[in-house]
Amino acid sequence: MASVSKLTRKIPSDLLRSYQYRRKLLSQSWRTRNYSQTNTSIQTIQTARNRLKELVGAQISWGTQIQDDGSEKNIITQQSDLPTRTMSDSYTEAMIPVGTDEILREKYINFYGGMRFGRILEDLDTFAVLISYTHSTQGSEKKSPISIVTALVDRIELGEQPFSPFKDIKMKGSVTWAGKTSMEITMNLEQEEALEWKKVLTARFVMVARNPLTKKSAFINALKPTNQEEEKIFVLGEVNKVKRQEEAKRNLLKTPPHENEIQIVHEHFLKTLDPSSSTFKIRVKPENSVWMEQTKLKNLIICFPEQRNLYNKIFGGFLMRKAFELAWTSAALYSKSRQVAIRTVDDIVFRKPVEIGSLLFLSSEIVYTNGSKLQLKVHAEVVNPTDYTRATTNDFHFTFDTKQEDLPSVIPKTYAEFMLFLDGKRHYES
Repeated sequence: MASVSKLTRKIPSDLLRSYQYRRKLLSQSWRTRNYSQTNTSIQTIQTARNRLKELVGAQISWGTQIQDDGSEKNIITQQSDLPTRTMSDSYTEAMIPVGTDEILREKYINFYGGMRFGRILEDLDTFAVLISYTHSTQGSEKKSPISIVTALVDRIELGEQPFSPFKDIKMKGSVTWAGKTSMEITMNLEQEEALEWKKVLTARFVMVARNPLTKKSAFINALKPTNQEEEKIFVLGEVNKVKRQEEAKRNLLKTPPHENEIQIVHEHFLKTLDPSSSTFKIRVKPENSVWMEQTKLKNLIICFPEQRNLYNKIFGGFLMRKAFELAWTSAALYSKSRQVAIRTVDDIVFRKPVEIGSLLFLSSEIVYTNGSKLQLKVHAEVVNPTDYTRATTNDFHFTFDTKQEDLPSVIPKTYAEFMLFLDGKRHYES
């Protein structure tokens, strides 16, 4: 079997950057990968949460002391001392029984009989952590010596078929790429239709391992593909890593726009000038458009212990749910319709944890429009009430489809808004 590094070198650089190529690999790999679950019955997402509490050794109730069992002393200091794992080792299934559990369904159903997608985001985050621990837990250890947290939601894509809150949801996933201290988790969500389980969502998360004592990176088990299909999946993980590194270098907070993007900015600026005057100062909103500054929507969240995760920080899934609900509200107000559908969640970076007791400010803004589609950015920051200092914790990017072809275009006015416009355009086209 060829090594992964050799496989990566065989891929032409233009293909490495090709979105179509990456989508084809992902589609092919997940169509063939259907490991059988070893258990006769699939665990529920609640069972998964209980299992995670054991692996992490989390507090049962807020304010109680966690007993030190010495498991952190077993942290391995070099990756070669850890057993190599395969994708099937971490393969996990879980069920969200909304179709069969009427009480649970109340948490997931929305006001027009559809699915609360924010709840799905919470479950995806939990499921990704469980898969990560399944990959890295050693032998029969009851408590993992390392901590694993979500670093990035790389991509979540939804199909045209909407979720139904009246059918059970099957979650399937495994580690599909692993480095020394981080790993990529790929997950599929399926619902039954015509006696067949069909995919309704694909998600890709990046998780990182930490040493609970030093708070620095911790080593995880290496991942070895076992056949040609798994090699393709692993290479796709390498491609995604390179793509993220390239996009980080092109960040508009660090580098200027490309020449073609500058041209786009200038053309949009010219559209907002008054043709009857020879000045740059008078700005006129084009027909069927909205100034970007008028699309802002804000929310404040006081972070209570109820929303804590296994490490006594605010649960990342909760943050995603609240950001999504604010973004959905922005999209609904802009389109004057509740029938807006989420299509993509892209590039959610968890820059720093949100502490319990924080004042969390969420700010949503429509930054790009294309036909019936809206690109929204939600900025999250914690504010210190004593000195009013602010720190960014997350940026969330959502793509919605309003199904309205005559949707007004969003128009930037300032240079900062033009940068938001270009950043939104990049996420929309990624």
